[in-house]
Amino acid sequence: MSLTGTPFLLITIALVVVALGLPLGLWGRIGGPRLVRHATRFLMLLFAQATAIVMVFVIVNNANGLFDTWADLLGTGNHVKAAADLGPDGTGGRTPDQGPKTVAKFKPTADKRMGPGVLETQLKGHISGVEGEVYVWLPPQYDDPAYKDKKFPVVEVLPGFPGSAKAWFGTLEVNTQLKPMMQRGEVAPFIIVAPRTTLLGDTDTGCANIPGKVNADTWLSVDVRKMVTDTFRADDRADGWAVAGYSAGAHCAARLAVAHPDRYRAGVSLSGYNDPAGEPGALTAKTPELRDANNPLKMLEHAATPPKVALFVSGAETDGYQGGQALKQAAKPPTTVQTVLIPAGAGGHGTAVWKRQVPDVFKWLTKQVAH
Repeated sequence: MSLTGTPFLLITIALVVVALGLPLGLWGRIGGPRLVRHATRFLMLLFAQATAIVMVFVIVNNANGLFDTWADLLGTGNHVKAAADLGPDGTGGRTPDQGPKTVAKFKPTADKRMGPGVLETQLKGHISGVEGEVYVWLPPQYDDPAYKDKKFPVVEVLPGFPGSAKAWFGTLEVNTQLKPMMQRGEVAPFIIVAPRTTLLGDTDTGCANIPGKVNADTWLSVDVRKMVTDTFRADDRADGWAVAGYSAGAHCAARLAVAHPDRYRAGVSLSGYNDPAGEPGALTAKTPELRDANNPLKMLEHAATPPKVALFVSGAETDGYQGGQALKQAAKPPTTVQTVLIPAGAGGHGTAVWKRQVPDVFKWLTKQVAH
């Protein structure tokens, strides 16, 4: 039974009703010695508490897109089939564009919470050694005959950790928010791509390549990218691609954009952090060397050539904004950084805050990415 499905939610609600009904109907009818009566009543109250906690967890999980499957929840999922050392650029010496085409077969997603038009596929990353689901939403112009020769810009969207690849569609409602804006010409007709980012059970990969562990960077910036450009009429230039994320996904987005200006022109960080230790359990937080190598601020400061990339960083004073200001101070042309302060009391570190930012984020992206 699906962790996020309606049947499981209904079962938890039914169990809560039963758990509340038991003490109401049986409290005064329990017989036997005093110790037995007290123990039975205590167990009924404990059952009521446990079922209520489970129901609330399921509601919160469904609303925020934290865990997608039982394997994600239990930390038993492993989507890494190989983790070779792929070198500094994450390609292992291969030229992805010259390899065989990766044309994926997509089908409409069965999860109705993601809104209309979302497609899904299972992708085997030939270079990264990662396998996982990828969700794609095509703009309203994609099937318009007037755009039959058009190659569309792409935004790759990343959730936090823990987080589901479905969250940008199901929780932030990026597709339902943007469709009318695209139809009115307020934002560019982006293809939106949401790949799986939870790859190693309950471990945050930091979206990095760590030989012997995971090639999450290559999965996101090479394999997923190639599949999209091979399958859809998607722009294959760096000028046509951006990456956006919230929380741990925000850190990933900034890091990927700074690391790969040959693959992304813009990065969006919503309530993120620079130092990978912002997520203490992340693989990239294990050693000082890994922390420095995967810190977008350090990457900017030590870059031999400033990357041609635009960053949008938003957050509360101590939840992303200060990190954005540090990036802004370190940036040298052609790198640009725009920071936005989220006022105190606006909702904290949560999906409601990030959902409200979607229109402004994509208006900014429209100015940065070729379309």
